[in-house]
Amino acid sequence: MEFQFGLSWSGLTHYAGNVFGASLAVETIVAFFVESTFLGLWIFGWNRFGRWTHLAMIWVVTLTAYLSAYWILVSNGFLNHPVGYRVADGKLVLDDAVAVLTNPAALLAFGHILGGALLTAGFFVAGVSAHHLFRRTPEREFFGRSLRVGVFLSFPALVVTAAFGGVQLTALAELQPMKSAVFRQQAADVARVQADMAARFGPGDYVPSEAWTRGGALVMLIAFGLMMYLALAGVVLACFPRAVHRFRLWHLALMAAVPLPYLAMTGGWVFREAGRQPWVVYGLLRTQDAVSDVSPAAMRASLAVFTTLFAVLAVVNARLLVRYARRGPTDTGLGRDDRAPDGDTPDGDPAGSLPATRY
Repeated sequence: MEFQFGLSWSGLTHYAGNVFGASLAVETIVAFFVESTFLGLWIFGWNRFGRWTHLAMIWVVTLTAYLSAYWILVSNGFLNHPVGYRVADGKLVLDDAVAVLTNPAALLAFGHILGGALLTAGFFVAGVSAHHLFRRTPEREFFGRSLRVGVFLSFPALVVTAAFGGVQLTALAELQPMKSAVFRQQAADVARVQADMAARFGPGDYVPSEAWTRGGALVMLIAFGLMMYLALAGVVLACFPRAVHRFRLWHLALMAAVPLPYLAMTGGWVFREAGRQPWVVYGLLRTQDAVSDVSPAAMRASLAVFTTLFAVLAVVNARLLVRYARRGPTDTGLGRDDRAPDGDTPDGDPAGSLPATRY
């Protein structure tokens, strides 16, 4: 992200980097590095730490992941609803750190993302568990329990996600009236806001792409509707052990539903970002003024490199998730002890004598 800002959006960093750059730096140094370090310790220290130390490590990973999301949304919230700044020498400088950190555009989005992350995890765990129950793998009791965990997590997470999403849609009328008008397809409101913004900021087209704005929102809402139906049905079915272990049609539905939270998340981000165009910093800096002064060929090359890199990472990530999900709890490699057979674990048990699923 920082590379992209530096290469493609120098106008943004020069104009507003003094305000939103700090939260990006904090996210990288405090959240991302801590998260990745403790995740490495959790993975490679599987047989080298006691169970309570091991548990504490994954909690550090979890909490810093949410902390990372918060700091990213502080930056993104400022771009969507700039607060806590003043103008000095033609640039934005930080004037009120508390206002930036408590920006409603950041806090509401953080609640939405928090619920969405739990929702994604719930559907993922339920889908993987359903896959193993469908295949009648030996660890049926283990996957029966994990399926219930995923299902019973998904419904409250869905409620939290929807609640924060609904509040954000309501707040749009005040924070970004043009996005709200385009989303609701209110032609009169679109014309009124267009005229108002032209009077305030000068001539120009202030209407974002309806295809991207409404399209992203519709993908999000359709995926939400499907997840709501599956979550409600899942809460009922999960109360019956026979359904958990033998209802193969439900297992197939849960497996097919794994991509739904990802589609909803992606659609929501497209709606959030495309709907604020033509602004990079809403009401202060237009996209055309934020782009770096480089040749079109250089911009296309940069975009092609980053798009290819992200696509490769997405494919590798998906393949690894599928590979380890199929292996099950006893064949992931995490529980294997590569030390000498006569070594002892930190818990005092002979190496390899405890099952891989003891944590």
